[in-house]
Amino acid sequence: MPAMTLMPPAEALPVEIPALAQPVTLAYIAASILFIVACSGLSKHETALAGNIAGAVGMAIACAAAILLVLRSDPAHGALVTGLLIALAIGLGGVIGIWRALRVAMTGMPQLIAIFNGLVGLAAVVVGYNSYIAPEASAAALGGFHFGEVFVSVFVGAVTFTGSIVAGLKLNGTIPGRPILLPARNQLNLAALLVCLALGVFFVMRSDHSAPAWIALLAMTLIGLALGVHLVIAIGGGDMPVVVSIMNSYSGWASAFTGFLVSNDLLIITGAIVGSSGAYLSYLMCEAMNRSFLNVLLGGFGTDASTAQAAQASPEGEIHELDAEAVADLLLEAKKVVITPGYGMAVAQAQYPVAALVEDLVDRGVEVVFAIHPVAGRLPGHMNVLLAEAKVPYDIVLEMDEVNDSFSEVDAVLVIGANDTVNPAAEEPGSPIAGMPVLKVWEAQRVVVFKRSMATGYAGVQNPLFFKPNASMLFGDAKDTVEAIDRAVEIKRPRTRA
Repeated sequence: MPAMTLMPPAEALPVEIPALAQPVTLAYIAASILFIVACSGLSKHETALAGNIAGAVGMAIACAAAILLVLRSDPAHGALVTGLLIALAIGLGGVIGIWRALRVAMTGMPQLIAIFNGLVGLAAVVVGYNSYIAPEASAAALGGFHFGEVFVSVFVGAVTFTGSIVAGLKLNGTIPGRPILLPARNQLNLAALLVCLALGVFFVMRSDHSAPAWIALLAMTLIGLALGVHLVIAIGGGDMPVVVSIMNSYSGWASAFTGFLVSNDLLIITGAIVGSSGAYLSYLMCEAMNRSFLNVLLGGFGTDASTAQAAQASPEGEIHELDAEAVADLLLEAKKVVITPGYGMAVAQAQYPVAALVEDLVDRGVEVVFAIHPVAGRLPGHMNVLLAEAKVPYDIVLEMDEVNDSFSEVDAVLVIGANDTVNPAAEEPGSPIAGMPVLKVWEAQRVVVFKRSMATGYAGVQNPLFFKPNASMLFGDAKDTVEAIDRAVEIKRPRTRA
């Protein structure tokens, strides 16, 4: 009878638990909770500051725990060398980040976010290649599964990188905001996905570092980079805010896949939070713009209005121009005034004089509220941030759905730097923005549009509002004209002092 080898009972097996495993795990759990608290806090104006602080504290805890774990688990290079490399990376990235953040204007924040999303994608590509070349022991033990993780991480990262860069360039006006449509673009996208899928199956089946495996990985990377460009250039400028949000979601999923590659649970958790919340925000934005989420996600698939510039006759008519004093008279005679800000207000940095004008009108018995379109500016919340910066009370800053059915009861509307979000062409079939919910400001008694010129908005669509009989134009820099109106209000009706 052959001899049998008996295994010791499970409780007798030696179990080695790293000394730092438990504290690091607890730190990661604490950081995850703080990140969730941050997301909850950022959903309301009143708690946004506390949410930001919670997120910052969570990130500090996460970074400290990760760095400590790396320093204690890398004896081959030594804590000193590893610490210096980490310090160099953090220092270099911190200097560049702070320098760029201090220089960017609020109007350039969406472009900056797009670039940040792209850098996350690029990091996923670099980490994926690094994990392929020198995988961690725990990852290498997974065999083909690890190679699948590498492939997916690099693909998502590559699409995120170039897609985000193109979105940022479109927002910045460096490349045209109009859709750039290649022949058979849908077939090209589908072919790229199928080829990458075939390369992925081949790469996982090889599960080695041979020349064919390297060729498959490099080919997929190049296709992913090209696909990111092609998906975004086919989308019109009016939908770029949605694209930035989608790329933010992609960057989250890229981070989650990176977490699998480096065996970091916190990176997986935070990546999943960013990915899922970004996808949900993108969906809500598409709903607000009457866009198909699938169409935008797939780079303008089909004939959706986000990709096609339908022929549209330029509206004709006579415009009526007002000066600052006439607008002041109109406001002082009104009982209820609605202000609809847009990107032009941000460009002119007019939020502070607008806040001062609102305060003076309220002191003189005029009811004033703000109507914010879901995609006013370049990103959701852009206008809310500007108004909060100018100390405008939160309770008079209303969403579109809270105001849109009551414009007929409004005496005067001030459209400050907005265009596409107040364009009645959205109600005309065949318009490039057809079906997009807009603020129905033309239903008010009087409308005053603040603009530098008669130029179209970001979507490139002419605005019939300018020619309506109850609409007037006030040309000039928004900051200067609002200040002139406020001065006229103070002169025409001086404040009564006790």
